[in-house]
Amino acid sequence: MNFRYILIGIFSFVLILQAQVLTTEPPYATENDNIVVYFHADQGDQGLMGYTNDDVYAHTGVVTDQSNGGWVYVVAGWSENIPKAKLTKIDTDLWQLTIGNPHAYYGVPSSEKILKLNFVFRNSDGSQSGRDTGGADIFYNLYESGLTAVFAEPQINLSFNDPQRAPVFVHPGDTQHIVATAAAIGVHLDSLVLHINGMAVAKGAEDSLAYDFTADAGKDGANRITTIAYANSGALTDSSSFYTMVISGVNALPKPAGVQDGINYETSTSVTLSLFAPHKEFVYVIGDFNDWKVEDTYRMYKDSVDADSTHYWLTISGLAPGQEYAFQYLVDGTIRIADPYTDKVLDPWNDSWIPAQTYPDLMAYPDGKTDQIVSVLQTEQPDFPWQVSDFNKPASEGLVIYELLIRDFLAAHDYQTLQDTLNYLQNLGVTAIELMPVTEFDGNESWGYNPAFYFAPDKYYGPKNDFKSFVDACHERGIALIMDMVLNHSYGQSPFVRLYNEGDYGKPTPDNPWYNVNSPNPTYSWGYDFNHESKATQNLVDRINRYWMHDYKIDGFRFDFSKGFTNTPGDGWNFDGKRIDILKRMANAIWAASPEAYVILEHFTDNSEEKILADYGMLLWGNLNYNYNEATMGYNSNSDLSWGYYKARNWSKPGLVTYMESHDEERLMYKNLQYGNHSGSYDITDLNTALGRMKLAGAFFFTLPGPKMIWQFGELGYDYTIDYNGRVGNKPIRWDYLNDEQRHKLFLTWAALIKLRNEHPVFTSATTSAEYQLSGSLKRINLSHGTMNATIVGNFGVTAASATPNFQHTGNWYDYFTGDTVEVTDRAMAIYMEPGHFHIYTDQKLETPQGDPLSGINTLVGNTPSEFRLEQNYPNPFNPTTRIMYVIAAQGIAPVQVELTVYNALGQKVRTLVNEKQAPGNYTIRFDGSGLASGVYYYRLKTGSRYSNVKKMILLR
Repeated sequence: MNFRYILIGIFSFVLILQAQVLTTEPPYATENDNIVVYFHADQGDQGLMGYTNDDVYAHTGVVTDQSNGGWVYVVAGWSENIPKAKLTKIDTDLWQLTIGNPHAYYGVPSSEKILKLNFVFRNSDGSQSGRDTGGADIFYNLYESGLTAVFAEPQINLSFNDPQRAPVFVHPGDTQHIVATAAAIGVHLDSLVLHINGMAVAKGAEDSLAYDFTADAGKDGANRITTIAYANSGALTDSSSFYTMVISGVNALPKPAGVQDGINYETSTSVTLSLFAPHKEFVYVIGDFNDWKVEDTYRMYKDSVDADSTHYWLTISGLAPGQEYAFQYLVDGTIRIADPYTDKVLDPWNDSWIPAQTYPDLMAYPDGKTDQIVSVLQTEQPDFPWQVSDFNKPASEGLVIYELLIRDFLAAHDYQTLQDTLNYLQNLGVTAIELMPVTEFDGNESWGYNPAFYFAPDKYYGPKNDFKSFVDACHERGIALIMDMVLNHSYGQSPFVRLYNEGDYGKPTPDNPWYNVNSPNPTYSWGYDFNHESKATQNLVDRINRYWMHDYKIDGFRFDFSKGFTNTPGDGWNFDGKRIDILKRMANAIWAASPEAYVILEHFTDNSEEKILADYGMLLWGNLNYNYNEATMGYNSNSDLSWGYYKARNWSKPGLVTYMESHDEERLMYKNLQYGNHSGSYDITDLNTALGRMKLAGAFFFTLPGPKMIWQFGELGYDYTIDYNGRVGNKPIRWDYLNDEQRHKLFLTWAALIKLRNEHPVFTSATTSAEYQLSGSLKRINLSHGTMNATIVGNFGVTAASATPNFQHTGNWYDYFTGDTVEVTDRAMAIYMEPGHFHIYTDQKLETPQGDPLSGINTLVGNTPSEFRLEQNYPNPFNPTTRIMYVIAAQGIAPVQVELTVYNALGQKVRTLVNEKQAPGNYTIRFDGSGLASGVYYYRLKTGSRYSNVKKMILLR
């Protein structure tokens, strides 16, 4: 007999016993048998566990000796509900599919050998599916003729290549019923022999052999049990083994002083591991240091104050200094979890998709030795060389926060590249960066709100020291770093969930110290809900927050869905005193560790509750997406912006983090372009007009006192819908927007507004007095402060109108973007404004922003503007195009005849750009120098006898 066939048979049995997702009749089916398949929905990923309808179908195919390992001869596509692929329900979580002869069922020619049957089971619309552990496809290896010795009882796991890596655990005095079987296909079975620790204890000539093994005190520890099958007069043999591990006593010993849960580095060659696991019976440590085998010397000591306060701990010595070791805890013989406090995990499903340039020299997962996620320890790690040890955080009331998702911000999605963008963000003027969740989450490409490990940076963004380097680089530039932290819920891969849950990834059980069995607020719950009234949860929350502030020098947190930090039933919107107490307790613990840390809440509850939290010193998200978008689209009946100002909410402290966009909201530019209003030739669905509306919105966003937040690429007018590629799917990364002149001018406008805000307390100080009219199409803000006064006025309509800025006093005021002086003799004077135009006036002369970011924005004041104006072309020098901007003043007469002409250095006219009557306003003309030689040119603006001016420009080829 070919020995390869024996190995194939053994491997097939291994797969069946590993997950028991699928069994067959006959038990050892070949490609020539009539096969019935049984799907056990309570095994594997349990995606169809408890499913009660009768519409379960198989998406099934085969692997043949000619398919190179891929699926072929697929019977039913994902959406094909055909009768031959429909399963019959036999019992709860047990379904049957009759295949018969696989060649006939799948249509495989007899010339091809079928090696495997492949399955994914689903309901009729595909919304639920049953797969193998970890969401893998289900594979069933067909047998060949030959001899295979196996155990029918106990149910054992032989998938880790050594039976000592997955023993069967028993107690002294337990009787273990053992049934050894032999699959003799096409051969004659001679006998079966059962050995325990090398001694034969039973023998038979049938294909099944039973034996009862009693674990007594004399057989504590590991016992190797082996069955050997003999066939064809001893010419063929096969064997299979497993281990029993006898557990006696409680292995009690107090934990050493100073040891905390997780990995405690003692010396360069030793660590002490500690796991909080009340109500668990025993725990072993398995890992690279013991070849992943369960051994008595790696059984953890139990330190139990009472049933609800039990820690397991063990000191491991003999480690190589600086070497990485993967390890897990094996809890009660069935649960394999990584250390919940580890700062690095290895993921058998996702690590292979992380590019080497993102995470160089990533340690390999210990394939074939264990399953589930594993943790990593490493002694002798050098201290990170922090360059900034005394960072002074920007004052919270003046924060300009830039929220970003690394995945959708950078194609390289790594911290090193992100560090390279800091010049860009610093030039924009942001004072804080808020990263969407970066703690280890399920999968790779995610928004991060499905957290699994709270102390490990997700490797999809790079190594932990690259993250520290990024934080340090931010601090060198005066930029704070805020982490988006998810403490409302976890998902199934979290070890805090898996220690006490149903199945591999099911919901928490009642003895889970950290989670509610069911969320008290099911209408707005995700994942598995933290019980924030639990002392264990509160200790965990405090430790998570301290860890990131201490080890990574994080400056603060934005807590996702803080409204859910309660066990009070309801929809979460109403006032909740218990929730207030929970959040105050958490904030106090944060401030005890870092007094100036930012505590930002995504809360969205009744204003009476938010006021208490804000007045206590916390910051709260203020979602003004709808209002600002109505304003930018030109629909002003619902565009009141006043709720974006904290004093309008009667808060005493500037704790409102107002935003026009966030990761959760539709992009303003998308709706501008899709649904913008229009009147005559003024059309907001035009790209440049829509970008101008974003400048206008910025003027009424950054100038309102209180912290602000912008979403990535909003400063460039990002215009893809949030639902592009699905709501949480990858979005196009558009750094090329910077090459678009008008988008770049939006960047320059916002940068100038942020600079104005950052440099002048009138826009940030809690002592600023604000009077405003922020509803309707003509909006204004009047800000008064001891250092300076400011007045902002804008036309959010789609037609021209006269606005009244309501200046605080008469005298000279200065237009921030033009530098023009406006003499105010009447505080009620009117300003003529084209749609989409705005002005920011201050009563102190300020430096005018560079780059003419407001080209196309009206600069006329009142009905009697003081002058015509011809601006310097931009860019200059140019090749081959440039823009020429000029102002036509009203002077009581409109329109006027306008001539704009271009001359060469010899005074010869080379181009007439304008020769027509034009109304008062701002004009921008594009001049294309294609076909002209390099050199000096002049352009002249002439408006009859009223105005004439000439400027020089240079064309460089």
